[in-house]
Amino acid sequence: MGANRLANETSPYLLQHAGNPVHWQPWDETALALARDTARPILLSIGYTACHWCHVMEHESFEDEATAAFMNEHFVCIKVDREERPDLDKVYQIAHQILSQRPGGWPLTIVMDPVHHVPFFAGTYFPDRPRHGMPSFRDVLKRVAEFYRNNRDDRLTGHVSAMKDAMARLQISEPGDADPALLDQASRELESACDTVNGGFGAAPKFPHPTNISLCLRLWHRTAKQGRPRTALRDIAEHALEAMSTRGLFDHIGGGFYRYSVDARWEIPHFEKMLYDNAQLLPLYADAWLATGSERFREVALQTGRWVMAEMQSPEGGYYSTLDADTEGEEGRFYLWTRDELTSLLDEHEWAVVESRFGLQGGGNFEGKWHLNIHNDLTIVAEHGGVELETVESLLDSARAKLYEARNRRVRPLRDEKILTSWNGLMIRGMAHAGMQLAEPAFTESAQRAVEFIHRTLWRDGRLWATTRDGATRLNAYLDDYVFLIDALLTLNQCDWNTGRMHWAIELADFVLEHFEDPSTGGMFFTSNDHETLLHRDKPGTDDALPAGNGIAARVLLRLGHLVADARYLRAAERVLEVMSGMMGRYPSAHGALMEALCEHLEPPETIVIRGRPGAMAEWRSRCAGYHPDRLVFAIPEQTPGPLPGIIDSMTNRGDTTAYLCRGTACSEPITDPSTFNLRVSGP
Repeated sequence: MGANRLANETSPYLLQHAGNPVHWQPWDETALALARDTARPILLSIGYTACHWCHVMEHESFEDEATAAFMNEHFVCIKVDREERPDLDKVYQIAHQILSQRPGGWPLTIVMDPVHHVPFFAGTYFPDRPRHGMPSFRDVLKRVAEFYRNNRDDRLTGHVSAMKDAMARLQISEPGDADPALLDQASRELESACDTVNGGFGAAPKFPHPTNISLCLRLWHRTAKQGRPRTALRDIAEHALEAMSTRGLFDHIGGGFYRYSVDARWEIPHFEKMLYDNAQLLPLYADAWLATGSERFREVALQTGRWVMAEMQSPEGGYYSTLDADTEGEEGRFYLWTRDELTSLLDEHEWAVVESRFGLQGGGNFEGKWHLNIHNDLTIVAEHGGVELETVESLLDSARAKLYEARNRRVRPLRDEKILTSWNGLMIRGMAHAGMQLAEPAFTESAQRAVEFIHRTLWRDGRLWATTRDGATRLNAYLDDYVFLIDALLTLNQCDWNTGRMHWAIELADFVLEHFEDPSTGGMFFTSNDHETLLHRDKPGTDDALPAGNGIAARVLLRLGHLVADARYLRAAERVLEVMSGMMGRYPSAHGALMEALCEHLEPPETIVIRGRPGAMAEWRSRCAGYHPDRLVFAIPEQTPGPLPGIIDSMTNRGDTTAYLCRGTACSEPITDPSTFNLRVSGP
């Protein structure tokens, strides 16, 4: 097939490659049949819109006529957007790790046999000519094509069998009990792995790891309730969040977080902005404000949520996916400043504050320009400038407004406007939780609009779809789509009860049990039982950029099971933890989502149901506020039409306001006395 077939795709990433001389195909039966019929190996290239090195490889190799001609002659070339097809990405990232014995990344380059789709070569980025110890992409392709030509009838047959066996062994886990000792082991690992100098975890390139930070706060809170507070864990979380929000990972002009830092000090980021990073960091900063009292964390959460609404929410309500790192072919160009630009835009008083606040002395920190990092506290800026703190705050606000307006006149980074159900589930949960913690109704309303969009657009005939763009909704949804959305619905219903939303959460949970649960050993597969058959069917347990689907599944099924008293959900969650226990035991801190589920399995969260008039309920609801990761609060107006799901239907108002306090499957007698309620909900 001598044509590039990407022109009708919905992914902006695939559309970027629709004009390449490479005869790219989407992953579909037409392309797979072409490979079988012509006995040509498949060259699979996986990336995403905001990926800097994906752009580089496109410009160097995929736009080169000679390289494209070789690819077209010897391979069937398939392009995949990893955000639309995380099922394929998970399979072939695992294959890359087996073949190369090191982690993968993007762009991912895989060459596989045309029948079984088993890789025999795997790599990531390759340059157009040899450099930095890497061969050129065309040289790699020549060697791979020659290997296939000489070995496809004998060596590859044995390789196919060996590769399938290796991937199957990855799924084998020794089930066991959900041991509370795992939480202590995770605590020790987190304390050992943290960067005590710069904050966070690991070295350059440095990622936020929100699941680790969330787990630190959760384990600190758990030990505090037990009277043995592990304060080092709270300190680790506070240090990481402070460093990320004051240095270069955070956008100090427009709000929101970049993908990661290229250095260990959080100074210079990779400038792409991903919805899923911000969806996890937003509620984490709101929680950290309540856990530590840091006003900086509250302000960062507010700025992040406002950035989401301003730049990442569609007019119809759904949240877009990413902002590109590059503008006009340069990474970070949209976000960087020269000294001349700053001094021309700001008056002398504003410039003095900005220069001191962001440490703008010298020749710039990124290719001769400035990427803003906070270097001095506002009190220090005030002391150095000999002015009042209030004056510094006012000057900084006016300077930021001027810079924001000037920046918005620049050519903006490309925005990937496809709307993914899973990432929207994360952000709906994040906006709803932050709205509740910060008492910010605009965030809650934003989350409600997004839920309505998902229900209207991506829920059809009793099942979810994974992605939509410009009216085209497609692709069978994955485990993450379902469980992230259930989590979002449970969180949003704590902000504003909606019976239909709760029934939808139950419908989604029932679908998960029917189509994703492993009936033999327990746990959840990433793909449904009626999904396209792939080389490997993964059960995700380890967190990566997203929390592991099995961890979120276990947590939401535990919460839902206790809320509506349905033992099916509780048993399914227990089976997740049992089948994942061996994996968790080998490296507990890499399984943050599962660890948080384990906390709730060992000590179920306190579920508070309040019934009554809206005004009176709001007052009772406010008494439950604070950082309480083991508390769910649902305020249900007494006139709410029924039936309500499960045992909630029997929790009626018996006075002006009535509260029911439940822990696991045991509930208190109805409480109608405000003083008794105050006493019962007080705590750390």
